Amino acid sequence: MQLASDDYQRYFLEINQTLQSLYEIARKARRCGYDPTFEPEPHIALDLAERVEGLVGPPGVANRIRELNGILKTREEVAFKIAEEIVYGKFGHLDEQRAADQAVRTALAILTEGITAAPLQGIAQVSIKVNPDRTRYLAIYFAGPIRSAGGTEAALTLVIGDFIRRLIGVDRYKPTDEEIGRFIEELRLYEREVSRFQYHVLDESLENALRSLPIEVTGTETDPVEVSSFRNLPRIETNRVRGGALRVINDGIIGRSSKVWKSIELLGIDGWDWLKRVREFKEDVAEEATEFMYMEDVIAGRPIFSFPSWSGGFRLRYGRSRNTGLAAVGLHPATMSVLQNFLAIGTQLRIEKPGKAGLVAPVDTIEPPIVKLKDGSVTRVETVEEAERVRNSIEKILFLGDILISFGDFLENNKPLAPSGFTEEWWGEELLIRIKKTFNGSIERAATATDIPQGRLESFLTQPIKNKPTPEEAIKLTTALNVPLHPRYTYFWDDITVDELLKLRSILLGATKTVEGRFVKKITAEFNQEIKDILERLCVPHKVSNNIMTIDSDAPTLAFSLRLDNPKLKVKSTRSTLEAVKELAGADIRCKVGTYIGARMGRPEKAKKREMSPPVHVLFPIGLAGGPHRDLAEAARKEVIQVEIVRRRCPSCNNVTINLVCPHCGVETSLEKVCPNCGRTINEEICPVCKGRARYYERRQVNVSELLRYACKKLGEDKPIPVKAVKGLMSETRTPELIEKGILRAKHGLTVFKDGTTRFDATNAPLTHFMPSEIGVSIDKLRCFGYIYDQDGNELRDPQQICELKVQDVIIPVKCARYLVQVAQFLDELLEKVYGLQPYYKVNRDEDLLGHLIIGLAPHTSAGVIGRIIGFTKANVCYAHPLWHTAKRRDCDGDEDAIMLALDPLINFSKFYLPAQIGGMMDAPLLLNPIINPSEVGHEALNVDVASKYPLIFYESTLKAISPKVMAKLIDLIGHRLSTSAQFQAMHYTHFTTDINAGNYESAYKKLGAMLNKMDSQLALAEKIRAVDAKAVAKRVLTTHLIRDIAGNLKAFSTQSFRCKRCNLKYRRIPLRGQCLKCGGQLVPTVYRGGIEKYLNAAANLAKKYGIEDYYRQRITIIEDELTLLFKAPKAKQVSLGEFM
Repeated sequence: MQLASDDYQRYFLEINQTLQSLYEIARKARRCGYDPTFEPEPHIALDLAERVEGLVGPPGVANRIRELNGILKTREEVAFKIAEEIVYGKFGHLDEQRAADQAVRTALAILTEGITAAPLQGIAQVSIKVNPDRTRYLAIYFAGPIRSAGGTEAALTLVIGDFIRRLIGVDRYKPTDEEIGRFIEELRLYEREVSRFQYHVLDESLENALRSLPIEVTGTETDPVEVSSFRNLPRIETNRVRGGALRVINDGIIGRSSKVWKSIELLGIDGWDWLKRVREFKEDVAEEATEFMYMEDVIAGRPIFSFPSWSGGFRLRYGRSRNTGLAAVGLHPATMSVLQNFLAIGTQLRIEKPGKAGLVAPVDTIEPPIVKLKDGSVTRVETVEEAERVRNSIEKILFLGDILISFGDFLENNKPLAPSGFTEEWWGEELLIRIKKTFNGSIERAATATDIPQGRLESFLTQPIKNKPTPEEAIKLTTALNVPLHPRYTYFWDDITVDELLKLRSILLGATKTVEGRFVKKITAEFNQEIKDILERLCVPHKVSNNIMTIDSDAPTLAFSLRLDNPKLKVKSTRSTLEAVKELAGADIRCKVGTYIGARMGRPEKAKKREMSPPVHVLFPIGLAGGPHRDLAEAARKEVIQVEIVRRRCPSCNNVTINLVCPHCGVETSLEKVCPNCGRTINEEICPVCKGRARYYERRQVNVSELLRYACKKLGEDKPIPVKAVKGLMSETRTPELIEKGILRAKHGLTVFKDGTTRFDATNAPLTHFMPSEIGVSIDKLRCFGYIYDQDGNELRDPQQICELKVQDVIIPVKCARYLVQVAQFLDELLEKVYGLQPYYKVNRDEDLLGHLIIGLAPHTSAGVIGRIIGFTKANVCYAHPLWHTAKRRDCDGDEDAIMLALDPLINFSKFYLPAQIGGMMDAPLLLNPIINPSEVGHEALNVDVASKYPLIFYESTLKAISPKVMAKLIDLIGHRLSTSAQFQAMHYTHFTTDINAGNYESAYKKLGAMLNKMDSQLALAEKIRAVDAKAVAKRVLTTHLIRDIAGNLKAFSTQSFRCKRCNLKYRRIPLRGQCLKCGGQLVPTVYRGGIEKYLNAAANLAKKYGIEDYYRQRITIIEDELTLLFKAPKAKQVSLGEFM
């Protein structure tokens, strides 16, 4: 058991005990023999070492990994040491090639925490090959799933390969010019025809890397696209593109060269100095995505909210709320509404810095948006209710509000700290320092000097974000204590020029002012468009009525800043507007902005059941007998059908069956190999007679009608309900599921995934603290789950108290809860009617799920993580601790993962259902991680900051753009707490949020329907946002989406295949017979004219409306001409009167 408090020890013990009870139920069910094996197939792996051994081996390596973890400092050192010991035969003697293969896979498994499928299926093979000069060298064959390892780990595989090459004594890889040319051509072809890479790399960088690599990077074909030159090279087995190998070079060894070099330096490996030269081409290759990369590939319907660093965009604010961090960013909930609800909780935001993207979370204690209404008034939109009230009256969005980004995200992305704007928390630190220096820390004396009540002054110090001074108090504090003017009353002075400042002051000096005591309470002036524009850029709240501009609440501080009480005062400093304002005010006024962050909408949030396409109820093959809907009942009407299905033989009665247990005599059956050519049953891999490769299945007759009748009788179903099966199985043995499972799934409205499980996908969202009122659970229930005290140690009594979330507790979407209730009812009926066991869940309502275990699984991994349901959210996200998400090898940048009720995969998952092709083992719960170990999760979680505030020196240091590593020691991180009891608890946050469910739940992008409606709304919003150029947006949508889509569909039409309507078989060309050769069905095109023309009119109108350059208009005209030549003139179409209005 890990180092943890007694409370946490009990918590982990309870999870383990519950999981073991589930395993016991699953074992009893499995021993009935209705499934492919007698035991539950997801194996528990208690730590990284056990996961590695369970995933790739070799046997006995787990204990050695544990030993080395206690001796060596880093995971990289452990990986290289294990690779060395495998080569030297510590875990059993292997020949050179097998030893190299095992060493590479095991080392990569250690680097990826034994979670991803990359070591299993991302590496196809490791071979020893021969150079032209007859020397031997090492080659690693990569496959598509290597992507799941991540760029840095995939690149380190090459360093491991070089290390192993030296140990076994083989030479370097010596590429020919043709092989280098082939790789470069192949990579460019992949970019054009298949998919883009994360980085765009110059040919010079590619050639430099390929000539310098000491091992060959090759791979299996991944896509049916062939190179046109450098074909049939002797050492490259295919002319098709090798996506895995291309990605390792482009996004790995070159794209992540800086991170790879750091590991090489740490390990002291020589021969890789050339890696430093790769960085010479910095204009195209960056360690992380370039800051403007978020502006590439703008998609129609997904708005750009702010251009890079443009005034009026999102203001960078450092800090973490209880629902941000781990790439999730905080926005004011009113901002979501102001942006026409395109943003919702969980929506992905593509951002300028520090990373590529972040998930949107509501934080209402940061700066809200400022808008100009149609009546000319400028107002701060402080609440969601106010935002909804003014949403349709907004003429211009002058300022989007703050974007809260944690220090940890800058540290994780290794981005220099960008200048911070002046914020309440910074001001609070300055106030504390000033009181200490001036009054020796006496708040009482400071209160006397400022004429502010002591309690009020203390509230500014203890909670500066929550408690803001009035304008008059802000002025008193600035004049009496010489602290900077409070940020609430500091305006965006850097967004205007000095001349505009002087012009504003000149007009306001002549304005009418209402004065009470020594404070200006109101300023009124005749409407002046130039001054109005200046006030808008400063974001000074004001009203316009009857040609009069009125400044009310901000009048005292604006008058103070401009010294409207002293007309004779002149400005000498003209270096910057801020310096001029400081000179005028005779006080310290700081920069309000600091850094603007550009952003656009990425993927919308997701909370949806996982379905195959098309949806399936049972993994049972029925070929074409089920018709186009793959209906099991329809197939049963044909009585006997022919399908490819597993062949098992009973050793007792010699009966051939598909079942694990013989239905006649109850004896366990065994798999039997069959030659597909001559039909002989054989024991060898290759048929000794016809040399055919043996397989565990054959094409034979199956009486589906009998199976369905038996299943319905067993379940007590009089009439079979529509059950969708599959046309054919893709697994190695073609083992089918029990038909009873499909009937029950259809009955409960469920579908099955490729591995036999039933899943729900939800966007990942971080959470470290919650209030009972936010998750819809009573205090009594939470106390049963171990939540006895709140975060401050007070006994939990009030739904508004804040509790610290336990690391494996999860808050699921309400949609997910409703689906899991159906899953639980399905499992109970399955246990009772099929396996003859007692029901386990007995749930009828969402609340009945509380306390039950789930499994979280990321799509690119093969290891699930156990979680416990403790609450529900209306948002379309799955709230969980950062450690839980990173245990799945995920952050919270907008991706979604699967959620399964724990008993479902324990009973229904089987490796015998997984597709046999490469990548089939990805997204499958081969292993289960019952208890999270922070030392073994992804490094992203270790960089999550858990401090209650940042020190003053941090804010000052941001102005110098220093590396975040310099500040890392001053700010509390999860990584600093490893191997202590605090690694699980006593975490803090800098910014409070009133409600984690505040704001919008569903993006307008999902509600608007047709793409043209989305695009119209996108451009209408662009015209409203000050930080966006609507014409530039229109041009980007046109070039990166519409024209590309039209041209791509036109090309696809000319190279399209044809599909059989009955059996779905595809043909490159229509056969001479004119019908399907397999079933005689009608053949239809796969690309239609409507699909090509759907955006043509929209593109033309867009170019015309926004005056896009002639080049783009001419491209649209050329496409129109091509379509006219390609197709006959369209028939006249009847239109409604509305078309002419």
